[in-house]
Amino acid sequence: MKKIEAIIKPFKLDEVKDALHEIGLQGLTVMEAKGFGRQKGHTELYRGAEYVVDFLPKVKIEVVCSDDLAERAIEAIQQAARTGRIGDGKIFVTEVQEVIRIRTGERGEDAV
Repeated sequence: MKKIEAIIKPFKLDEVKDALHEIGLQGLTVMEAKGFGRQKGHTELYRGAEYVVDFLPKVKIEVVCSDDLAERAIEAIQQAARTGRIGDGKIFVTEVQEVIRIRTGERGEDAV
């Protein structure tokens, strides 16, 4: 099994969620995040004063899926989240050794 973590722009969340649903993924976790990469924030003007916004709003999505579905999930996220501009985000893929459903005790892919 694979754990796919994607950090994307917040306004792309619905498109990514729909793309993952279309390929058959049922569950995902979403967290609000702040951060920066190469764009290193930006400056804004508020009531005549200039200030730096170091950390930009992002959304972090986590999905755990079977190995055979992982590549399709990665492609779906990549296509749905892409704007072509700097700050589109990153996708991280890691191996999951075990999954356990707390309510029933199911293990492995049955628990996903």
